[in-house]
Amino acid sequence: MEILHAVLRTRELSETADYYEHRLGLHVVREPGEVTVAAGSTVLVFHDDADSPGFHHIAFTIPTGSFAAARAWIEPRTSLLDLAGEVEFEGPPRWNSRSLYFDGPAGSVLELIERRDLATAAPGGFGPEQLLCVSEIGVAVPDVLAAARDLGDTGIRPYAGEPGESFAPVGDVHGLLILVTPGRPWFPTRTRLAAISPIKVSTTGGRVLRF
Repeated sequence: MEILHAVLRTRELSETADYYEHRLGLHVVREPGEVTVAAGSTVLVFHDDADSPGFHHIAFTIPTGSFAAARAWIEPRTSLLDLAGEVEFEGPPRWNSRSLYFDGPAGSVLELIERRDLATAAPGGFGPEQLLCVSEIGVAVPDVLAAARDLGDTGIRPYAGEPGESFAPVGDVHGLLILVTPGRPWFPTRTRLAAISPIKVSTTGGRVLRF
């Protein structure tokens, strides 16, 4: 399940545009009331909404073998987010991944994730072109288990285990929706909380998902 296109809201539209263009070096198109960002094979569209609650979580897949180069690239550009002083994290059991998290626009929690099950070659260096795609988007829903069941009816299955009441990744190694309850903090923070906000995600298979 590849995430091809996603529409989110942000309370800091100008900051969002500047961040993705000037810090991450991605292609950004600014239009009245919205900003479009191209990240590898994924297009993100942010709509201006001064009342948008909570914080986003977005993860970018990087090539296998590029983790050290990715850290060296991102560290001067923003602040890494830590937990008890640690900034590099092995993924949950059965994910076969490694991640680091960093401070994004409007307090969003962004992530670079190396998914070792993907046979992507490591580059000689690292730059914006190594952000291969968006492979995770966090989605706050009123009932995580019900949402996971509904998505299962469309062929989007729980990933690497059974869904929990407050946390359920659904999809596959290529693309995941991270379903959480409102008020749950995005790892590795304790204060950047998920909140229900309109999100539209288009995936391979012709699916258009609205939350």
